[in-house]
Amino acid sequence: MNAAAESQGVWGKIGGAGIGLAIGGPLGALVGGVAGHFLMDRVGAPFGRTPRDVVFTTGLVALAAKMAKSDGVVLPSEVEAFGRVVQVEPAARPGVERLFDLAKRTTNGFEAYARQLATTFGDEPALLEDVLDGLFQIAGADGALHEAEERYLRAVSGIFGFDEAAFQRIAARHVRLPDDPYAVLGLDRDADEAALKARHRALVAEHHPDRALARGLPAEAVAIATRRLAAINAAYDRIVAERGPR
Repeated sequence: MNAAAESQGVWGKIGGAGIGLAIGGPLGALVGGVAGHFLMDRVGAPFGRTPRDVVFTTGLVALAAKMAKSDGVVLPSEVEAFGRVVQVEPAARPGVERLFDLAKRTTNGFEAYARQLATTFGDEPALLEDVLDGLFQIAGADGALHEAEERYLRAVSGIFGFDEAAFQRIAARHVRLPDDPYAVLGLDRDADEAALKARHRALVAEHHPDRALARGLPAEAVAIATRRLAAINAAYDRIVAERGPR
């Protein structure tokens, strides 16, 4: 299934009657507030097992909205980055914008949305890392991570259960903190050639976008994984170039 079709499927589900009840929690309340406005085909069962793809995408939009509110200024580059990360058909965009605006205005803080994501995906932390990667891609679109954005992302990361080392590793893929390719790979500088290659192979296998496709995740997760893999490969290539011929 192509990205556009998958994305339409997600937003079609959000438009389905009762989907907010199926999701539950603060994200369900958020979806319920806009579900009737989505001009999409009503697909998927409105009740039953929690639709994880909808929770992922809705949670990403909600946290992006709260991040925009925390920063106080939404730059054009950040709007463009949001459009790259959250991929929707033109017909669905007005509904997505309503969801974004409603999330900014809700009395629920970002903590409520982050906790629901942490609970839903507690058995698959890679999805929580996907959400953080998406937020970093939006925040770092202007080439810098501002103080308010860093505090926000660090707080979300903590709710997701990531420690400081994990936060630095994720951040290093998107912004120049220590500008350290070893941090991107989560590898010590004194690691030998075999360890470097093994770590790179493991990260490629873990974060390849084909895995997101195989798990039936939405286009947003696939796009995030694609950019993350590019950052991993770039860091590996830089280390190899810096070390030179062996």
